[in-house]
Amino acid sequence: MRTTLALGAASLAAAAFAVPAAAEERVCRGTIGPATVDNLKVPDGASCTLKRTKVKGTIKVETGARLVANRVRVVGNVQAEGSRRVVVRRGSRIGGSIQVVQGRRGGAVLRSRIIGDVQFFENRGRIEIRRNRIDGNLQCKENRRRPVGGRNVVGGNKEDQCRRL
Repeated sequence: MRTTLALGAASLAAAAFAVPAAAEERVCRGTIGPATVDNLKVPDGASCTLKRTKVKGTIKVETGARLVANRVRVVGNVQAEGSRRVVVRRGSRIGGSIQVVQGRRGGAVLRSRIIGDVQFFENRGRIEIRRNRIDGNLQCKENRRRPVGGRNVVGGNKEDQCRRL
């Protein structure tokens, strides 16, 4: 009986200090359909198309990479730095923010719902932001081409190059 109690207590102590499992990161090259993933990474130079995909974490788009996301559900953010192009469209829902910084060919956010902010900073290509519901701020700064679009419902502020969208 004492041995059983001692083993039980040791098991409980080990469980209390167990390291939680880390979320897995899926790498996307090509197309992912209606699947659920933890975090998603589009690696340097790759192209990724998402169709009705659910991401329980964050999407990271790396240097020279391209992302086209159609009707996706993302619990976290969509983050891109130095990407080739980032497009989020057709009824997508982003639980965090969309941040596109120093993109080569810009991007688009179309007919989607964003709980956080939408930010386009220092991009070179065409940027279109049209018919979205954005609970946070819509911020566009130092993009080579002025973003185009309109009919966005923004809960926070529309700032700088996006103030008229």
